[in-house]
Amino acid sequence: MTYTPFSIYGAERRSRWLITVDHAANFVPEDINGGDLGLDPTDMSRHIAYDVGARGTSLRLGELLDAPVICANWSRLCIDPNRGADDPTLVMRLYDGTIIPGNRDVDDAEIERRRATHYQPYHNALESLAAEREDVVIIAMHSFSPKLNGRAPRPWEIGVLHAPKEDRFGKALIAELEQESDLTVGDNEPYNGWLPGDSIDQHALQPGRLNALIELRHDEIDTPEGQNAWAERLAPILQSTLANSGL
Repeated sequence: MTYTPFSIYGAERRSRWLITVDHAANFVPEDINGGDLGLDPTDMSRHIAYDVGARGTSLRLGELLDAPVICANWSRLCIDPNRGADDPTLVMRLYDGTIIPGNRDVDDAEIERRRATHYQPYHNALESLAAEREDVVIIAMHSFSPKLNGRAPRPWEIGVLHAPKEDRFGKALIAELEQESDLTVGDNEPYNGWLPGDSIDQHALQPGRLNALIELRHDEIDTPEGQNAWAERLAPILQSTLANSGL
């Protein structure tokens, strides 16, 4: 199969929702260090390389919400689509204690080449999808590790990240999720809700579009059964949030 920097599923779907998956894949394209960053396959299957379970969850969620889904098709270790173009962590040399050999000697020219051939085509396509509706609601799907090296276990099954520029939907979604008695919901956990130039900043905050970044703990969605279960749980919650908020 010929590599492309992104895939769009359900481009013909016409609801208000747009689902994005920045870290959908752990694939290294051939033009980046010969398709190998020098990591053991075990490391490439870890969260450092991609968001475990996010793609499968999002594809099912897109079906349920009648929403297009766009996925980046390369590993975040090649160049991170959820960082601003001038972010110093755009290409990581060290991640969660693991050295990335294929990035050790990466220079500015190579970073710019990766940005032009992988990062920018994905963002151009994402923006084209978002611009198709004035009332679009962008849902950025991610997953997080239950525990980073040397850190305490993370208690949240789900987190919602939001930023003050446009946080109405994100805050309304947290309120809906907190009605679920079996969930520990993170409010801007396990991360802060905004990095300048990240995907939500580029495509939602700067244009003023409704949005939420959803983080699922990846032990909840590391099987097809877990992915389907969470998609089927989230779809009605997202719909009721939108309806009840009047946004």
